[in-house]
Amino acid sequence: MFKIALCQIAGSADKELNKAKAEKFIREAAEGGAQIVCLPEMWNCPYSNDYFRKFAEPENGETVAFMSKIAKNLGIYLIGGTIAEIDDDKVYNTAYCFDREGKLIGKHRKVHLFDIDVKGKIRFMESDTLTAGDSLTVIDTEFCKVGVAICYDVRFPDWFKNMVLAGAKLMFLPAAFNTTTGPAHWDLLMRTRAMDNQVYFAACAPARDDNGIFKAYGNSCVAGPWAEFVAHADEKECVLFADIDLDHVDSIREQLPLLKHRREELY
Repeated sequence: MFKIALCQIAGSADKELNKAKAEKFIREAAEGGAQIVCLPEMWNCPYSNDYFRKFAEPENGETVAFMSKIAKNLGIYLIGGTIAEIDDDKVYNTAYCFDREGKLIGKHRKVHLFDIDVKGKIRFMESDTLTAGDSLTVIDTEFCKVGVAICYDVRFPDWFKNMVLAGAKLMFLPAAFNTTTGPAHWDLLMRTRAMDNQVYFAACAPARDDNGIFKAYGNSCVAGPWAEFVAHADEKECVLFADIDLDHVDSIREQLPLLKHRREELY
């Protein structure tokens, strides 16, 4: 058994203020006993195509250095939410992952870009600014293998099944659903990805700012391998804690052996 924490924070157009708030919440998570801490999607940058390139940093930039330092100082694993990364003049939505020594042990670039047009409600095209990643991300910890994906990735079940086949028993999803798709799909998707992969599924969202550039749904949550919610937030800023019991994962997989029952010769 070990504890994780999701830091549901609201960002702003002030990068230094965002880092200060992130540090406050990460410290609260560590003081509460969390061994793995996660930040939300685009926590240091407004979620808007108008800001991604302006706020983008290279891998050796100040925000990655900040996250590495705090992970080392607190002796925690840090799933660094996502930030805008610039590389070869391309901008990516990237999650950096650090071990207890502050070493970069994983880097996930959002694979499925959020290009949607819900008539009369929301239109957003990440591909206007961002470039899609092309790699599966599973990191090693002393607890288990951990899968990392980002927001819209969650709608593609095969992506997560491949992480399970790579050994993942816990998954983190920094994600910024909006108030159109969130009420309709958020809880359903997180429980379903936990259930069909028989894992703990931890989704970390930004808190809602009704006056902000992007109105996030919030509702960070952790679903267990039986599709039960282990922890669930509302829309406000908070640190959400959850206990992870890997024996529970193993038990569910023994009782309902989905991985063994796959018909690989057919699909």
